[in-house]
Amino acid sequence: MTEDDFDRLQALLASRAGYRLGRDRLHLAEHRLGPVARREGFDSVDALLQSLWVKPVATLGWAVIESLLNPETWFRRDRPVFDAIARELLPAIGGVRPGGRVTLWSAGCSTGQEAFSLAMSAHQAGVAADIVATDLSQRAIDKARSGLFSAFEIQRGLSARAMLDWFEPAEDAWIAKTRLRDAVRFARHNLLDPPTDGARFDIILCRNVLSEMDPAHRGRVVDHLERRLADDGVLILGLDERIEADTIAFRPVGGRQGLYVKAPAAVSRAA
Repeated sequence: MTEDDFDRLQALLASRAGYRLGRDRLHLAEHRLGPVARREGFDSVDALLQSLWVKPVATLGWAVIESLLNPETWFRRDRPVFDAIARELLPAIGGVRPGGRVTLWSAGCSTGQEAFSLAMSAHQAGVAADIVATDLSQRAIDKARSGLFSAFEIQRGLSARAMLDWFEPAEDAWIAKTRLRDAVRFARHNLLDPPTDGARFDIILCRNVLSEMDPAHRGRVVDHLERRLADDGVLILGLDERIEADTIAFRPVGGRQGLYVKAPAAVSRAA
């Protein structure tokens, strides 16, 4: 891959998905594109890219973009976050919602471990929850919907007891039990796209997503998240993520790393 190809990849990724790639990831991009080239019938990554530049077919472009996204995830990643959700946030919000039902959105859910962890937290809290999980990658969403994981993927975050409670053997893998799969609705969604309906969520998790985004697009995504969050809801980012420079719509919760609520100005504007 030439530097010019890498620059064009960066432009494609930023314009369609809002993400960025640092120069240090050139070799990683080549490695990720190899399987895409083989799957699409090209002899090499170079042949794939030249075809894409000459004829920018949408399906091929998205296949390239999806291969470059960071799929890193595991069950109950950053465990204290899920402890706080189960012990504090879900009971508190459920206590003031009609029927005690809480709505949650896992934005950038990758292959589903975060969303299924939320379902487990709701069960632990004894709170009824409607969980929506979205990702830009259709391949990731398809895996999440299947509920199929290797033993390594499950044990990376869950105890043996939790594994047996929520999964059952399926040939050489494990599949989420029906009650777990039925607890989450998965869909493909681009965070750059503005909301097209009035759905609001009590808790939005958008963790380790904004830090991967191009600064020019990050504020736009944060604005879309604000429009989706209930006025008394909670936005949860990655532990090391900050959005103070991107918006005045949210304010951090003191002593709670990664937790944000709507700023008074945002609530007043919504009203």
